[in-house]
Amino acid sequence: MYRRVTDFLNEWSQSADGTAKVINNLTDEKLDQSIVENHSTLGWLGWHLVNSPAFFGKLVGLDIDLSHDPDQVPEKAKDIAEAYNKMVQIVKDQVEQQLTDEALNEQVDSFGTPIPRGAILRKMVDHQTHHRGQMTVLLRQAGLTVPGVMGPTKEEQ
Repeated sequence: MYRRVTDFLNEWSQSADGTAKVINNLTDEKLDQSIVENHSTLGWLGWHLVNSPAFFGKLVGLDIDLSHDPDQVPEKAKDIAEAYNKMVQIVKDQVEQQLTDEALNEQVDSFGTPIPRGAILRKMVDHQTHHRGQMTVLLRQAGLTVPGVMGPTKEEQ
């Protein structure tokens, strides 16, 4: 759980940088790559990471307006990457402008359960890390380069 806005912002920036590295390695031809048929694809996962901060943001009281259709995965990898970078900045700006250290400790409703805002933001970062990990497996399966996020990868050694 985050108790200070600066702690969240520092970790959000670091986590987002790693996620951007993964998303930047997507290619148009491999957006449909999935582990097996009818599972999440690289394109869907990347697009999900673009849109999920709006969901988590709403829970903590932010108003992140999506200027695109969250259900329509783009056909171009660069469109996913650009939208992700834009969302990262929107989250950063809104948290800086609208939340305080005190607000992070305030309880808000999360599906009928009171939870501190700082805990929801922690879940948002964990959620991103989870899906980023899925994407790295799919990148390798697709024959694409897996970037180092938490350390060097086989391709970088």
